Amino acid sequence: MLVITESHYNPRSVRIPLNLQLLEPFAVLARVKNFTRAAEELHMTQPALSRAIQKLEDQLGQPLFERKPRAIALTEHGQMLFERSKEILKLVDNTLLELSEAGRRGRVRLGAIPTIAPYLLPKLLGSFAQKHPDVSVIVHEDTTNDLIKSCSQGDIDFALVALPIASLHLKSEALFTEELFVVLPSAHPLAKAKKLTIEDTDAYPFVLLNEAHCLSETILSFCRRRAVQPVSVEHTSQLATVLELVALGHGVSIVPEMARRLDLGTTRVYRSLGSQPPTRTIAMLWNPERFQSNAMKALMAHTRSESPPVSGAVGFH
Repeated sequence: MLVITESHYNPRSVRIPLNLQLLEPFAVLARVKNFTRAAEELHMTQPALSRAIQKLEDQLGQPLFERKPRAIALTEHGQMLFERSKEILKLVDNTLLELSEAGRRGRVRLGAIPTIAPYLLPKLLGSFAQKHPDVSVIVHEDTTNDLIKSCSQGDIDFALVALPIASLHLKSEALFTEELFVVLPSAHPLAKAKKLTIEDTDAYPFVLLNEAHCLSETILSFCRRRAVQPVSVEHTSQLATVLELVALGHGVSIVPEMARRLDLGTTRVYRSLGSQPPTRTIAMLWNPERFQSNAMKALMAHTRSESPPVSGAVGFH
């Protein structure tokens, strides 16, 4: 039981009991400002969440939310408690992590976007396991926006993403830059050329990842800067599916070097896009305010050591 002391003009202080089990539901509801979404995130029913908030308000003797027909808002006391709750919960979480660090087997929760995970992680984690057999790595594959949220909330320790990242409170470190290549069916008319320009592809349909993937925006931005508007005929959520659709003649696409390097088949060909081809920079992303275990530090150091310089060769050694 946590106790907050509030000083008044009365020389005797008033001690208000604050239950941490009630503080977390409050903090989540204060952040999302929606009972349904907060209950889902907390894996609670809405009635249970409502009871928890009511109990907290009863304990503090202050309303924390203004209930409106279609929305809720924090009261002045609620806003004050919300700011404090973030500090309190972060301190408790980090303290528990530090206390448990020495007494348990090392574990790292690593996030990666889908256009990185299947191409880099097998080799990276294989070599890491040889050096650190006592550390287990749990991989979370997700889109950039969801990984940013997971890093912020401490659901993962760090992530491998593509820059740029729109988050002011997270820290990123560039690892390496890789070229993006046009991929074509092996029988495509453009396959005979050794090099292409993006303008050469303008007459052909494109197969792209859906809008949730940052790679699609990188490709479209490159095309827009050259006044090319690719006509997308299909969208998918997996880069492997993009490659299969290209092989079947559904269109052309642009994919990272790491995918090209692992493609040993003969149904597709890859071509560079001139002297200034599109590129992307792979980076590590983490929350600097959260506790870093020895296992996390070891995997981050291994990731750095296995990466070439940002301006150098592509991919892990």
